Amino acid sequence: MRLIIAEKPSLGRAIADVLPRPHKRQDGYIETASGDVVTWCIGHLLEQVEPEQYDPAFKQWRFEHLPIVPQQWQLQPRKNTRSQLSVIRKLLKTADVIVHAGDPDREGQLLVDEVLDYLKLSPTRRKSVRRLLVNDLNGPAVKKAFDRMQSNSDFVPLSVSALTRSRADWLYGINLTRAYTVLGKKAGYGGLLSVGRVQTPVLGLVVRRDEDIADFQPKPYFEVFALLVTDQGECFKAKWQPSEACQPWMDDEGRVLDRRLAENVVSRIQGKEGTVSKLENKTGKESPPLPYSLSALQIDAAKQLRMSAKEVLDVCQKLYEQKLVTYPRSDCRYLPVEHFREAPEVLGAIRSNDEKLASAVDGALPDRKSKAWNDSKVSAHHGIIPTTRRTDLYKMGDRERNLYGLIARQYVAQFYPDHRFLARKVSVTLEGGQFTASSREVQEEGWKAIFPRKPSVSEDKEDGQRLPELHRGQALLCKDADLAEKQTQPPRPFTDATLLSAMTGIARYVKDTGIRKVLKETDGLGTEATRAGIIELLFNRKYLTRQGKNIHATETGKALIKALPEPVSRPDMTARWEASLNQIVEKKGSYQTFMSELEQHLVQLLREAGHSGTINVQGLPPVSPNRFKKKTRRRKNSPRAS
Repeated sequence: MRLIIAEKPSLGRAIADVLPRPHKRQDGYIETASGDVVTWCIGHLLEQVEPEQYDPAFKQWRFEHLPIVPQQWQLQPRKNTRSQLSVIRKLLKTADVIVHAGDPDREGQLLVDEVLDYLKLSPTRRKSVRRLLVNDLNGPAVKKAFDRMQSNSDFVPLSVSALTRSRADWLYGINLTRAYTVLGKKAGYGGLLSVGRVQTPVLGLVVRRDEDIADFQPKPYFEVFALLVTDQGECFKAKWQPSEACQPWMDDEGRVLDRRLAENVVSRIQGKEGTVSKLENKTGKESPPLPYSLSALQIDAAKQLRMSAKEVLDVCQKLYEQKLVTYPRSDCRYLPVEHFREAPEVLGAIRSNDEKLASAVDGALPDRKSKAWNDSKVSAHHGIIPTTRRTDLYKMGDRERNLYGLIARQYVAQFYPDHRFLARKVSVTLEGGQFTASSREVQEEGWKAIFPRKPSVSEDKEDGQRLPELHRGQALLCKDADLAEKQTQPPRPFTDATLLSAMTGIARYVKDTGIRKVLKETDGLGTEATRAGIIELLFNRKYLTRQGKNIHATETGKALIKALPEPVSRPDMTARWEASLNQIVEKKGSYQTFMSELEQHLVQLLREAGHSGTINVQGLPPVSPNRFKKKTRRRKNSPRAS
């Protein structure tokens, strides 16, 4: 008997649908006519045990117990999934071939592997386990996945990386939460001070952004624009570029802060003749935007549809389970070359499903292959795209239709020409000063024709002007000059889109310049699958709040970050974690090295906390420890929680 273990029931049903009928549905599994049996997990069937199960003394939260580091890690069945674990245990006993069909990502790999380990599958049988990678729940795609099965042993590094992350999160969260809760109690605060290696730095980002906004002092600055005229009477505006000699009157960003300096420039150039000193005419192109990863989809959906990260993940999961889009928790934006053959059928499904995109599909070139099709950039999963399934999209809710539309439009764009333009830039020397202007003229709309039209943006943002034909050495008359007084602007509050962007591009916020370059390729707070949940957790714990589309820290959130030492609320450490976890996947790092370094770091953090003896808890409202402890336990026991 071949036993196929899926990550969740919806995937199990999709797999069973391509196997010979008739099917016999049993409690927790499906028998097929070929003798194959399909069963499933229900998310994680197992969870980390609590510290007191390693030692009863740990039931009391005492600083001297720390760090708590299990010598032999233990998992236990979740209360609400024990029966399904028993089903899998029974089926394993009679299985000749075992197929691992967890989701095609780091956590999906661990989820089934940890069940096989817990149920003590022998090393010999473990070696023969096959790996089924399903990105698309439609029948033809599932059948192809069966044809491409690999040895599960090939995915050991992926599983080890997920296991490392799970145990490291437990160590970090348990020890630091206990440490700062105990110190808070000494300072007179009776609530829980919950610390997580991802949630706390994310909260820190928002708190510091709010502080920067509150502390911001606007300053006036001045810009000068020359209205230049050719012999043929053609006009355009050019902006003054202050020289190094003006630096004493400028800020760090090159803005002139002294009105008298700007006024002097205005008076000197009016009515004077200048010369074109430099001229650039360059043709350029923009390739179609790549298909979506989950984070890229969440960012665009936040901007265009005002959907939160969690809403996007939930709706995308629903579309996936309805077989309308491919696997949603993808961190990849590329597609396998083999998938290109299905393009006409996918385009046909889009045209049938979404009448708003019918004309866009009609204008597509199905034979055109964009750079999205690249096997070298695809690992276990690929970009999120529509499937070949046809349905009446208008029987769905607005969120489902709108999100499908975003995903589908991005796919259709792959079959359109590049957007082509002519970029012009001119430098004019006028009374010893330099003035520049630029423009961008569309030569071929290309893929942009199928996207909602945005306001025209040129590099000269003053009026979106079009530069006339010019040549080097040409004389121009300064007909007029304007002085524009502007105000420096505070940083903008975070939104769902910008907070997700900050989490995926965390290198921008990392202080350590030594790791910033490394992180540009592997950076990220959390994973594609966990970011939405982390943001939602901060809202549920009343650390964050929304004001319109803006996200701000609550007084509780601000007080918590103030109570913690700065390194705990900075992203540097967790950004290094993600880089190291990726190295484990790539066989460039090891579990032992990672965990050893973490234990040493924990000892250092706890030593520093112990030396302080107490922490500042001013501003923290009282919280019921029992109520909060229950919530925290549930999060910590979830290997997906951070």
